[in-house]
Amino acid sequence: MTESTHPLGTVPQDELIARADADPLRPRFHFVSPAGWLNDPNGVSQWNGTYHLFYQYNPEGAFHHRIQWGHATSTDLVRWTDQPVALEPSAGPDADGCWSGVLVNDGGTPTLVYSGRLGEQELSCVAVGSADLLSWSKIPQNPVIAAPPAGVDITAYRDHCVWREGSIWRQLVGSGIRGRGGTAFLYESRDLRSWEYVGPLFIGDASQGDPAETDWTGTMWECVDLFRAGGGSLGTVPTSGDAPDVLVFSAWDNGDTRHPLYWTGRYSENTFEPTGLHRLDYGGRFFYAPQSFQDQSGRRIMFGWLQEGRSNAAMIEAGWSGVMSLPRVTALADDGSLVFAPVPEIEKLRRDHVGLPVQELVPGAPVPTGVSGNQLDLELDLQLEPGAVLRLGLLGSADNGVSGSSKEETVIELRRTTEGGSQGTLRLDRTQSSLDPTVDVDDKAGPLPMPDGRVHLRVLVDRSAVEIFANGKPLTARVYPTLAGEHVSLTAEGTVRLLSFDAWTMAEIFGGARNLFP
Repeated sequence: MTESTHPLGTVPQDELIARADADPLRPRFHFVSPAGWLNDPNGVSQWNGTYHLFYQYNPEGAFHHRIQWGHATSTDLVRWTDQPVALEPSAGPDADGCWSGVLVNDGGTPTLVYSGRLGEQELSCVAVGSADLLSWSKIPQNPVIAAPPAGVDITAYRDHCVWREGSIWRQLVGSGIRGRGGTAFLYESRDLRSWEYVGPLFIGDASQGDPAETDWTGTMWECVDLFRAGGGSLGTVPTSGDAPDVLVFSAWDNGDTRHPLYWTGRYSENTFEPTGLHRLDYGGRFFYAPQSFQDQSGRRIMFGWLQEGRSNAAMIEAGWSGVMSLPRVTALADDGSLVFAPVPEIEKLRRDHVGLPVQELVPGAPVPTGVSGNQLDLELDLQLEPGAVLRLGLLGSADNGVSGSSKEETVIELRRTTEGGSQGTLRLDRTQSSLDPTVDVDDKAGPLPMPDGRVHLRVLVDRSAVEIFANGKPLTARVYPTLAGEHVSLTAEGTVRLLSFDAWTMAEIFGGARNLFP
């Protein structure tokens, strides 16, 4: 076991796993690293029937430093097996870290394209894998792109999206042009080793909008991801009519990870013509750096990084940081935007079902749900009349045992506009979620289509991780209750009909001891 060399490495490595396992806030049915630090999903894929999840990993402690590529595999997207670290820094262009990247199939050879960090610079590097994807070798030509485009004043330059069009490989590298906005630089190659710069695929405008807004596009685009919605291949004529191309990015500004966004539009030849900008997740930075892939059944599956909302000191003391989202299926809505849902495989973790009958909720009167827990899957169908509000309370801790007077509670709110129509709002109220004054409790909300006032609500609670899907619109966040509350409450204002209510506790996905270095 190596000794910590970073000043933040105050917890001995041989204590990290025990501390992480003992933390009551650590999720149990989301993927988390064995201990230490986790951030971006990388190389997400399915290869010969096995799902692969690589991720940014620091086993030295719960802080970002000399990043490696952790690796886990699964046959069902639910239970994961830790595999040996795929990439770690070595002398050369990745001496200070193996940052984010992707996995591609180069004629049967598994190949990683990633950002090698040396000093303050990240450049494209390549590693090739064994047939089982468990052993990786960096190629001697690294870095395969020697520098950012000449003559361009960039804000940052890293992260990759790589795909094949005919006999040509194409690559996007996330970046930003100082004084203009975020961008993705386009390259092409015949062998993944020699790359020719083509130009910026599309340049954002950071001067547009308020930097404080949830749809500001930032000064740099991290973790760009380009794909054809609804299936089909990039650069071909859409097979399903108006199926758009989608350019996903995470808006970044001077070291500040802001939020994931996506453009819909059309990618053709060397450019992307946008038709609309959309928020990808109403939780903002709590679903950051998403990466997607098409599995062998044709589904577009996406993972994201649930950042922490507590202090660096709290993370380091706990021995772990970062949660991987549940895998979510991406689909195309009628209005041309994306909708999301957890992969159905997650349902195999359900236990101990509780249901409620169809009913009209009495305004102001709490509904006895009979549900409690901190690992839950809740599924509701509702109909709200104009002006009505539905509140679903989670992780509630009663004050002196008096029902309805919780000291801590995280509240999901659905509100239909008073004018009626098909519009409403999804909101997560975390103001009472924790008695810890240092944790993030900022409001999270976004517009919600409500045709005829109908809402299908899916909520997955995993201790400090909360993933909400309302009519396919996601809101992801972190909460840090201190009182171990597990109460679930349901209240309404105005006329709300409960059409269905189903709840389950969720089983854990890891059994037995885990190792920092599998």
